[in-house]
Amino acid sequence: MRALNILSKKQQQAIMKYKLPRFFGTLLMGLLLFPAFADRGAFDFERWDNMLNDIRTQATAQKISKSVIDETLKNPVFIPDIVKSDKNQSEFTLTLEQYLDRTVSSDRIKQGHNKHKEYPTLLHRTEQKYGVPGNVILAFWGMESNYGKVKSKYKLTNAFVTLIYEGRRAEFFSRQLLALMKIADKNKLAINNIHGSWAGAMGHFQFIPTTLLQYGVDGNNDGSVDIINSVGDAMHSAANYLHKLGWNANEKIIRKVVIPADFDRTMLNGDIKKTVSEWKNMGVTNYDGSDLPDTEMIAGIVADTKEIAKRDLYQPHRTTEESDTDIAPAPVITAYLTYPNFYRIKKWNNSSWYAIAIAELAEKLK
Repeated sequence: MRALNILSKKQQQAIMKYKLPRFFGTLLMGLLLFPAFADRGAFDFERWDNMLNDIRTQATAQKISKSVIDETLKNPVFIPDIVKSDKNQSEFTLTLEQYLDRTVSSDRIKQGHNKHKEYPTLLHRTEQKYGVPGNVILAFWGMESNYGKVKSKYKLTNAFVTLIYEGRRAEFFSRQLLALMKIADKNKLAINNIHGSWAGAMGHFQFIPTTLLQYGVDGNNDGSVDIINSVGDAMHSAANYLHKLGWNANEKIIRKVVIPADFDRTMLNGDIKKTVSEWKNMGVTNYDGSDLPDTEMIAGIVADTKEIAKRDLYQPHRTTEESDTDIAPAPVITAYLTYPNFYRIKKWNNSSWYAIAIAELAEKLK
C-alpha cells in the first residue's frame, strides 16, 4: 500500500472504492512509471473502468470468445509513455537526400541481398502467387523492421487501452483492439503475448490489426496467421496486401528526372497527374539529360520543395535572360516522376519520401 503515496487522497479513495485488483497490478504500475501524471490528479479511474466495460460489451456483440475477452481485460496497464509519444511526435526535419541516405543505406542493401539468399524459394512463391516481385517485398521488409531486427516494445493490448483512454483517436484504436482480439481468437494466439509499437504496428511488415485482419495470409500452412513469428506468413500477407492494392509488376515505381529551375513549385507534390509526354513538353528530362520517352502513361512529379525553397532564398540565381555573370546560373532541380505503383505504396504509408525510398531500395535489391 505504500505505493499509493504517490496518489492524492481522492485517488486512494477511488482505488479503495472499486477494490479492483487491476488497479494495483496494472494502472498503478502505469502511474508509477510516470508519477507526474498521477500528481496532476488527471487519471479518472471511473472513466477507465467504464471504458473497459465498453470494450467488453463491443467485443461480446462482435462474437469474440469470452476467453479472449477475459484475457484482454485481465490486467490492462495504462502506459503514460505511450501518451507522451502520441502527443509529442517530432516534426520531420530531414531533407529528402538525408532521408534516402538513412533508409537506403549500403548496410540495408547488403542485408536485403542476404535475405534474398536466405529465402529464395519463399520469395519466388510469393511472387508467383501475388505478382509482387521479391525485391519489392524485401524493400518493404527492410524499411518496416530492418528485416525483422526491430524489436517490439509494448504489449499491444496495453498500448490500445492506453490510447483509447487518452481519447484523441479513441474510435480508431478501439477498432484496432477489437481487430486484434478477433485475430487472436481466430488464430488461437495468446493475445497478451502479441507485442508491437506504441501505435499498434506489429510484425516483420508492421501491420496494424485491421490491415492484418483483412489481408493476413497463412503462408506456411500451419492453420494460423502469425506475422510476428512466421516470415512465411509475414511475406505472404505483405504480398497479398500489395496485390489487393493493384500492384503492377510491369510498371516502374518512379523515374529520377531533372526539371527546369523556373518550374512551377506547386506541381511538385505528386498530386497533379499528366502523361509522360506532357511532362517532357514542359522541360522535364531524364536524370542524365536525355529525353523522356513519348508515352501516354500517367505520372505525378515529386521533389523536396522545402529544400528547393531554402536554396532559392539564400542562393539567388540569374535567369536565362540575365547576363550578369556575377550571379550563378539557376541550377536544375532533381525530382521524381511518380507512376501508379508509387501511389499504391502511399496507401501502405502515406509519405512520398517513404514511397521513393521503397522504390530506390527495391531497385538496389534486383
